[in-house]
Amino acid sequence: MHYKWRALALLWVAFFLQQGTRQIFSATLSSIQGALGVTAAQIGLVATVFTFVYGLSVPFAGLTADLFNRKWMVVSGVFVFCLGIFASGFVSCLGLILLAYGVLNGVGQSFYYPSATSIVGELHKETRATALSILQMGLYVGIIGCSAASGWLAQSGAEGWRVPFKLFGGIGILWAVVMAFGLRGGQSTAIESNRMQSTAGETKPSLKEAFKVFVGNPSAILLAAGLGMMIYVDVGFKTWMPSHLAGTFGMAPGAAALNAVLWHYLGAFVGVTLGGRISDRLAQRRPSVRMETNIAGLALGVPFIVWMAYAPSLALCCVAMALFGVFRGVYDSNLMASLFDIIPQRYHASGAGIMLCIAFVFGSTSPVALGFVKDSFSSTAALASLAAFYLAGAVIIAIARARQYRTSDQGIRTSGQQLATLNS
Repeated sequence: MHYKWRALALLWVAFFLQQGTRQIFSATLSSIQGALGVTAAQIGLVATVFTFVYGLSVPFAGLTADLFNRKWMVVSGVFVFCLGIFASGFVSCLGLILLAYGVLNGVGQSFYYPSATSIVGELHKETRATALSILQMGLYVGIIGCSAASGWLAQSGAEGWRVPFKLFGGIGILWAVVMAFGLRGGQSTAIESNRMQSTAGETKPSLKEAFKVFVGNPSAILLAAGLGMMIYVDVGFKTWMPSHLAGTFGMAPGAAALNAVLWHYLGAFVGVTLGGRISDRLAQRRPSVRMETNIAGLALGVPFIVWMAYAPSLALCCVAMALFGVFRGVYDSNLMASLFDIIPQRYHASGAGIMLCIAFVFGSTSPVALGFVKDSFSSTAALASLAAFYLAGAVIIAIARARQYRTSDQGIRTSGQQLATLNS
């Protein structure tokens, strides 16, 4: 197997673990709450702390990845967050799970994605969106698989909720060792590039420089804002959809947790595959197609969010979640590819980190905001409100597209030539 595909396979499993282990907490939340004897607000704080810590840590993780070997950033990140997951299976109080799951897990996970996507972006020049789409599938499979396994394992007894934390955390620690040997050692492509630039009199990027480049690009800021709208919807959906299914259709908690993610991410699997393949084929002739794919994914997902919230039957709700997932996948297929097209390669990891920071800090407010709407009105109203954020995200990225690319065919070709020069 060509090394670029072998590396993608190693990173895919790590992404499966990164995203899947996040769902262990959601799938076992009620059991954890009962075991620790805390209120709903207190146990909800764990998810908020994790999301907030991740958002604050990820730009520094991205910068560090631009300065040092990205292989070891990925390996150390997987080891640290899986250690946090593993430790979560042994906690005895709220403070310890806040530390293990909220802080240790949050920091460790922040070090994975910027470095991993940068490695994939460097190895896959002509198949970038396809490769990143394949990587994104690890998110869908991880969330569905770990949700199902965690819900089943948690039923093994009063302490059953601890089993999935120990199991997947332990597997992840071992996988970090596998990646240490499987990913190529020595200097990454990025570091070699930095050495060549240093020889030519250029310095490695500093935090100030990375922020200056990102903030100085209005289109990059707008892409981050658009991602923030999507993350707000994603976090709110995954937090409250299980309780909506249980309360509205009388589903058992375990079945509700599985169905809340299964149909959505099966649809996303289809969407991310189609979006990545189509955009890769068109990108050479139409560089703006990556942002246009983002816009289409968010805009076309709006009606299905509303349908999902107001569906009168479980079957129709599942259909709506699946179609919502298809267009979420279309957006995901070019999530980072759009950013990488408009910023220099040496800032890819730090740029991804800054973008994720903005998005996740904003998105961390979703569980609390939707909880307020749910308490004041209903879970239906809370979920339906998410449609407004998808629509806002589509509008924001449309503005970014208008700023970055000229509307004429000649302008788009010129813009494409300028971006090729920028990334060379």
